[in-house]
Amino acid sequence: MGGLAIFSTTISKNPALPLFIASLGVDEGTLGLIAAASTVVGVVVSLPAGALSDVLGRRRVILLSMLVFATAPFFYLLVTSPVQLVLVRIYHGLATAILGPVAMAAVADTFQAGRGERMAWYSSATMVGRFVAPSVGGLLIMGNDFRWVYLGAGITGILALLASLRWQAAAKTLAPRDPAPHQTLDATWHRLQGELRVVLTNRDILLTGLMEAAQYFAFGAVETFLPLYLAGIGYSAREIGPLFTAQVLVTAVTKPALGRLSDQWGRKHFIAVGLISGALAVAAMPWMDNYWVLMGLITVFGLGVAAVTASTSALVSDLSRATTYGSALGVLSSIMDVGHASGPAVVGYLVVGLHYGPAFAIVATILVLGALSFMVLVKDPSAQEQRRKAQ
Repeated sequence: MGGLAIFSTTISKNPALPLFIASLGVDEGTLGLIAAASTVVGVVVSLPAGALSDVLGRRRVILLSMLVFATAPFFYLLVTSPVQLVLVRIYHGLATAILGPVAMAAVADTFQAGRGERMAWYSSATMVGRFVAPSVGGLLIMGNDFRWVYLGAGITGILALLASLRWQAAAKTLAPRDPAPHQTLDATWHRLQGELRVVLTNRDILLTGLMEAAQYFAFGAVETFLPLYLAGIGYSAREIGPLFTAQVLVTAVTKPALGRLSDQWGRKHFIAVGLISGALAVAAMPWMDNYWVLMGLITVFGLGVAAVTASTSALVSDLSRATTYGSALGVLSSIMDVGHASGPAVVGYLVVGLHYGPAFAIVATILVLGALSFMVLVKDPSAQEQRRKAQ
């Protein structure tokens, strides 16, 4: 379900969306704003969607997101102006904003033992969809004709909806404690407020969210500006592409194993090591011009991303109570989206003012300082539990 859904939304934007926007006669400055519309939705919607799933149940909220996945792509076929495209992007952005935290919360509901590994398997499945989509999308673009791309996205969205119906039936057995919505609107609102208050006053959850935001801040900076640096030193697009393919593959393949290790040894150390290893790779990237050295650095960065993101969602679940998994993971998702969206914007100014070397060094410094602060300030309940069992 997750892999099909993320394939559907990714094929809608990569590489089709910027080309589609340009075909509408939009300048480059406005193009970026339109492309960011769905990310902004994630910042705003992920937290209330996760909290709502704590109150109404995961299955109902996930079904709502699947209905958006299955219908949104077909609206692109009706777009004739930039304003219409913005509205479609906002509607489509609701799907991923809802699915991200709520699906993770559903996995957390279902598995107590081995939660980190199971959540990492789900995340890797979505990454496979994200990895395959651009290649398929590129093949379906016919000049300035984008109909086949969005038809393909719509068909895949419908398949994701059908997969979710199968999951809905299985989830009733696997996670029977899905909350039941048998209460008045007023009672629901008061419970929702209570759940959010519990999560938003939990310092460790917020700090864990900041670590994921820092990781995605760096991720956004690397995916946006490393290609420009590489093109500037003479590499072609055909040479640059495999570097980022390697990064996604390494992250997707290693994430379940790193999640399993975090179940055994604790989350904190994996998050800190992932941030620091990523920082070392980022700091070195703009000083290297050898292709295979760059391949090694971006592979290390991909491992760092896997180590951090395999542990953050599981740690947030460990730190929250079962009735607030959705709220907690919604907070994590919203903070992550802020980091991901701000990385390219902030580092763009740094590159203009300082060039690539100092700009990437600042990104690396943020990661290292985050890792050190995290190790000092945040408790790791999974590690404490492992020590208790050993005793």
